[in-house]
Amino acid sequence: MSTDLERFLAQDGREDAVAEVRRRIDAEGVTYIYLQFISVTGRVVGKGVPAPHWETVAGKGFQLVYGATANLFIDRHGDYIGYGPEARELVGIPEPETFAVLPWDRKVARVFCTLFRGREEEIDPGAYLTADCRGNLRRIHESFTNETGLHLRAGTEPEMMWLRLNPDGTPSVQGLTKPYCYHIDQFSELQPIIHKVLEYGAALGLDMIQGDHEDAPGQIELNFQFDRAEATADRLTTYRQICRQVGREMNAFPCFMPKPFMGVSANGCHHNISLWQDEENMFLPEGDDPRLPSKVGRYAIGGILEHLGALTAITASTVNSYRRFADAGFWAPVFADWGFQNRTTALRVSA
Repeated sequence: MSTDLERFLAQDGREDAVAEVRRRIDAEGVTYIYLQFISVTGRVVGKGVPAPHWETVAGKGFQLVYGATANLFIDRHGDYIGYGPEARELVGIPEPETFAVLPWDRKVARVFCTLFRGREEEIDPGAYLTADCRGNLRRIHESFTNETGLHLRAGTEPEMMWLRLNPDGTPSVQGLTKPYCYHIDQFSELQPIIHKVLEYGAALGLDMIQGDHEDAPGQIELNFQFDRAEATADRLTTYRQICRQVGREMNAFPCFMPKPFMGVSANGCHHNISLWQDEENMFLPEGDDPRLPSKVGRYAIGGILEHLGALTAITASTVNSYRRFADAGFWAPVFADWGFQNRTTALRVSA
């Protein structure tokens, strides 16, 4: 019986896609490739490989300790979270369709990877790795679509603060601008940074649509077009990588930390979600009330509220996340409820 890993490598069109990446490598002068995946906290991790080895790694993958999916991080007792040093190694297989040349260093490209258990494991060798959050999203979404005929589209609104750097290069506690919400003058002060983020975003496939200055020091929000959930997740990862690079170039620190300062608004990341059947948004109102989602939409709201405790543990998983809720009065969703255009509820029905 073939394994998940073997079936993944045998997908129709993969051989041609791998060959197309080689043509792009040669045509664009790429010499190095980041093979990256996402940890359970959203950290971008992986390995790098010189471009001449592309075909080898595309066919065999690379190995890395299981603990990389949990950041190789320890808890308060000094024990590794998720996997210890005795853990086996995962296998990462690159997805050629995600290959992209980095616009700030065109000798380097990146490619996302799907993770598997080791080929030699006693139990489920070559199976999909259950700690691969990115792979889980894709497989769960596919299963949901097969069962219901619906698919999830998502858009994100990533807020962030651009901070000044200390002389030693560490981030300070001072924003680059004053905390004036929607203030065009303050937005203009960050325009050199915004221009660079938009330039790199467009080069990496992000359809940048709108942005504004938010109400914390140096805080802006730059949005890109919504899409299927797995595509939006990859683009949010790409956006964060872009901002980190722009920070290096512009001598600033891009801070996505939820609550870096008390007493001012926090960094949120609204997730705008809708269920679609082909090209029809199944959340849109069905009756005369334009503020009331469809029956499908209300079922979805009910399901999210039913699981809100578990979802909060994922979406607000750190002490710093909870500081956003504790420092009340600053546009945080502090109520386990839903409502039309209500920004204090866990679910806000938007216009």
